[in-house]
Amino acid sequence: MLSNSCRYGIRAVIYLASQPLSNGKIGIKKISNDLGLPTPFLAKILQQLAKQKILSSTKGPHGGFSILKDPKKITLLDIVNTIDGYDTFTGCIMHNGSCEGVEKEGKHCPLHHDYERPRKELIKLFSNRTIHELVIKSKNPELITI
Repeated sequence: MLSNSCRYGIRAVIYLASQPLSNGKIGIKKISNDLGLPTPFLAKILQQLAKQKILSSTKGPHGGFSILKDPKKITLLDIVNTIDGYDTFTGCIMHNGSCEGVEKEGKHCPLHHDYERPRKELIKLFSNRTIHELVIKSKNPELITI
């Protein structure tokens, strides 16, 4: 459902949010090595998140990335919207475009009504799950239940 870019972005934001504030900026090479992700690809993703003021980015030899927003105020939906766009939730499973647009054209998707409820549940989950919660859960999995 989510693109690799989006999944990598989520992992990187959780990683950055889990770092002590005293660490300051973390270089792209360290982030990519620690997460096992390709550096150039990850750099583009993190720049997208910096443009949306989720991360802070500094260039140069002592540059890198850090969390800009409070992790308690960053939701999974914020990251998905930034990287994949809200179309992730509104796109028709079988046709190009949004389900609403497809139905206006008279092309009824046979899965539309079946997918409506799971779509709403996903939006609710992504809207209510914060990066802060995911950092806590990644350190203590038994603390948060989904």
